[in-house]
Amino acid sequence: MQANILIVGCGDLGSEVARLLVNNGMHVTGVRRSLQAMQGCQLFQADVTSPATLNQLAETNPDILIYCVAADAYTDASYKTHYVDGLFNTLQALKSAVNLRHVFFVSSTGVYGQEVDQVIDETVLAIAKGFNGERMLQAEALLSDTSLVSAHVHTTILRFSGIYGPGRTRMLKLAVEPQNWPLNNAWTNRIHRDDGAAFMRFLIHAVLDGKAIEKLYIVTDSLPAAQYDVLLWLASKLGKDISTIEVAAVQGNKRLTNQRMLKSGYTLIYPDYRAGYQHLLDTQTDQA
Repeated sequence: MQANILIVGCGDLGSEVARLLVNNGMHVTGVRRSLQAMQGCQLFQADVTSPATLNQLAETNPDILIYCVAADAYTDASYKTHYVDGLFNTLQALKSAVNLRHVFFVSSTGVYGQEVDQVIDETVLAIAKGFNGERMLQAEALLSDTSLVSAHVHTTILRFSGIYGPGRTRMLKLAVEPQNWPLNNAWTNRIHRDDGAAFMRFLIHAVLDGKAIEKLYIVTDSLPAAQYDVLLWLASKLGKDISTIEVAAVQGNKRLTNQRMLKSGYTLIYPDYRAGYQHLLDTQTDQA
């Protein structure tokens, strides 16, 4: 089924979602600040932090909105303007978009500030610890504001864990520098960029097929892992001698489960960090 999809925020993740949807025959409009072209997509140049640039947004006539922006700095001010104010401005601009039926908001598992022993799922109350989580929860709350979102419009929050994938090489660089490894061997959770994008495409197709989907998903892979487990595995794959590295006890952060995501019927491309990072390593080798 063809539909008009509006993607506000076309960075790495948003652009990949756009590519997948265009390949499926969807009409996609991408909103970004720059004029950098998006293959197969209509481009709408705007800045979510500047409401005046969004005045004509409703003319894109979307059936589905994906709000997928990224803050330009790790500061409270940037998180507020991009996630809270930006989403407010976008929803306000789309109030006259009569065909809009579903809004997807890309949030973060940073809303779970608690450090607990039990595995966290969508039924666990999010208790933010830092400004990042607090601002994300503020933004999420806007989706329940009936003055912004009409009663006939459904909403889904996608709480992404740490995204890795093409171009995201921080862990690969850190793996060969054991002297710079964190002292605290905390739990980590991640999702490959390609799985994040493909899951959004999966949910959009479900919506267009008239299927009910959840209002909230934790988007993460199937294997929470201690940070040292990931670094040691990567170091060994990169030819680093790891025999003398002392492994600290696992302590801190939390583990997340993706059971709701899997129960939707979606099948992960990369079910754990080994599968995802192995693909990245193989790709780098092929390009060398």
